[in-house]
Amino acid sequence: MLFGLFRRRPRDGEYKTYSEIVAQARQPVFYTDYRVPDTLDGRFDLIVAHAVVLFQRLAGEDKAVSEFSQSVFDLFFHDMDASLREMGVTDTRVPKKVKAMGEAFYGRADAYAPCLTNDDVVGLSDALSRNIYTEAPEPIAERALAQYMLAAAKALAAQDTAELMTGKLDWPEPAAFAPGEETAPGRNDGQDQ
Repeated sequence: MLFGLFRRRPRDGEYKTYSEIVAQARQPVFYTDYRVPDTLDGRFDLIVAHAVVLFQRLAGEDKAVSEFSQSVFDLFFHDMDASLREMGVTDTRVPKKVKAMGEAFYGRADAYAPCLTNDDVVGLSDALSRNIYTEAPEPIAERALAQYMLAAAKALAAQDTAELMTGKLDWPEPAAFAPGEETAPGRNDGQDQ
């Protein structure tokens, strides 16, 4: 999937789809209630999580859908390349960083996809812990994010493929799965009950 040199130019549906992935991943609730680190890595990981859900949904479809998925993927990495350059990463270092991002994407996809397929909230929670919550484990938030991702997979599975390819992605409302106030700092997380 990575970096086709002579691929066709993306169309509006691909741009809209990628924009919808990014918009969903940037919702503040993920960085507050779900406690995803509001860092470059945290934001990258949430885009990856949403992209994996979509790509898993579109896997196994016909050639046109495969080309569509590839185009969205290419847009993602073109955006990462542009973002690195805007942040001042030198031209000689950008390809190495993008390559590392590509490897991270594939590693996360390999960890998340089987869990999405098997509706495995525990396995997905563990994978999210290893990839997103590396500095400070958040078991309740990890499980909530896993439940959200599984709900997102089901929501996209219920949509028609042609509709998805127009960029209309019916993501679930993340606040509906967010950990409650009992997980706020200073609370006992229900351990004394």
